[in-house]
Amino acid sequence: MAYRPFFQTIVLSDIHIGSEYSKFKEVITFLKSVNCATLILNGDIIDGWKLKKNGVKWKKSYTNFLKILMKIMYKNGTRIVYVRGNHDDFLDQVLPFQFAQISIVKDYIYESCGKRYFVLHGDVFDSVTTHMRWLAKLGDIGYSILLWINKYYNRYRQKKGKPYYSLAQSVKQKVKSAVSYISDFEKELVALARELRFDGIICGHIHHPANTFYGKVHYLNSGDWVETLSALVEKVDGTWEILYYEDFCKKYETDKSEEFLLMEKG
Repeated sequence: MAYRPFFQTIVLSDIHIGSEYSKFKEVITFLKSVNCATLILNGDIIDGWKLKKNGVKWKKSYTNFLKILMKIMYKNGTRIVYVRGNHDDFLDQVLPFQFAQISIVKDYIYESCGKRYFVLHGDVFDSVTTHMRWLAKLGDIGYSILLWINKYYNRYRQKKGKPYYSLAQSVKQKVKSAVSYISDFEKELVALARELRFDGIICGHIHHPANTFYGKVHYLNSGDWVETLSALVEKVDGTWEILYYEDFCKKYETDKSEEFLLMEKG
């Protein structure tokens, strides 16, 4: 790696550690390649729904992610805010929790460069996950099936020399109900920010990265680390951008080959 960029704030969400489709190894590589003053983990970092299933155990490689968090906190002085999501709702038993420079909270108010942002995972504005948990889990199964198909489809594309193609993202963009759901989700959160007089709102949950304005309200979504592999980053001047992992690796010449010697088997 030729250069370690510094960001005022980095927001990650929906890593889903515990799911076989989680790209947590890439997250570790990314975190080892940057510096930041504040790291916000905006929900669904650990997929408790998957880990509760029979046969799904915590792996040593998952622990490496936690080790990286401890390292950047103590070595770099990074403040870490972990916002609870619906897949890591097991955290409800300890909320709120503070240890050293790590906070575990239900939601969070982030202030920077004269702006105030309301930070939450976003599942509270999803009637499916809040009122019909069984249906949400059914949808989660469907999404997992789609990811399974996507894995083998992209192996075929790779053999043909074609680039990665996301079936899940394609479905979201083409199915009318999915497009409507995303639009309604964004509008509901923007309405909340406007009512509470925040300058913006930062969320995750729907695996759809965004950096846009609804009038004067700044809507930000960090995406996910299952397919889009995206993060929100705030520069020192207060401007935000969506940073995609592959673009980041190309721009900063990140060495992905060794996985920083932390990726243990199991």
